[in-house]
Amino acid sequence: MSKTFVVTGTDTGIGKTVFSAALVQALDAHYWKPVQSGLEEETDSELVARLAGAEPVRILPEAWKLKTPASPHLAAQIDGVEIDPLALVPPQLERPLVIEGAGGLLVPLTRRITYADVFARWQLPTILCARTALGTINHTLLSLEAMRVRRIPVLGVVFIGDEVRDSQSIISELGKVRVLGRLPKLDRLDPETLRQAFSAHFNLNDFVGGEA
Repeated sequence: MSKTFVVTGTDTGIGKTVFSAALVQALDAHYWKPVQSGLEEETDSELVARLAGAEPVRILPEAWKLKTPASPHLAAQIDGVEIDPLALVPPQLERPLVIEGAGGLLVPLTRRITYADVFARWQLPTILCARTALGTINHTLLSLEAMRVRRIPVLGVVFIGDEVRDSQSIISELGKVRVLGRLPKLDRLDPETLRQAFSAHFNLNDFVGGEA
């Protein structure tokens, strides 16, 4: 099976979907969002397809699509759907695959199972996306601790936002984690500007070779 990555975050709305799109584009990869909550606006799969310039065959269908824009456990309850976390199994593909979670690591899929529990079962290289804004040190170090307690393989941290050197360095030092790069805010967000940003701020070899 080709390389498969999990992209998670310290919180919701931090830009991990945009980073996922950049990685899908750079690796010419498939993309899979196992559970999508909220369907009224552009879904994460639709956003990745647009920003990565990916043909439809590379965007795998969600296992569960929930109408209610809420945590999956609550959205499923409101929609009258039951999510079976054991049914979430990464597909085996010839191309690389980028799998994106929802919100942070401890977002519940059910009232007993979180995304972190599923990621621990998968044992795949996992990328933690973090803001560079105030509060990121605490959120990121706590997330790394939660990953390591569950023995989730940590590939590294990706920062999203303006450069804050001290925050980025102290997270790397205290968290004993590799910084894979930083995706800056882009005035114009489209496939070309995203490609240029990834090329300028990341080393593709960090994702093509090596293990977590």
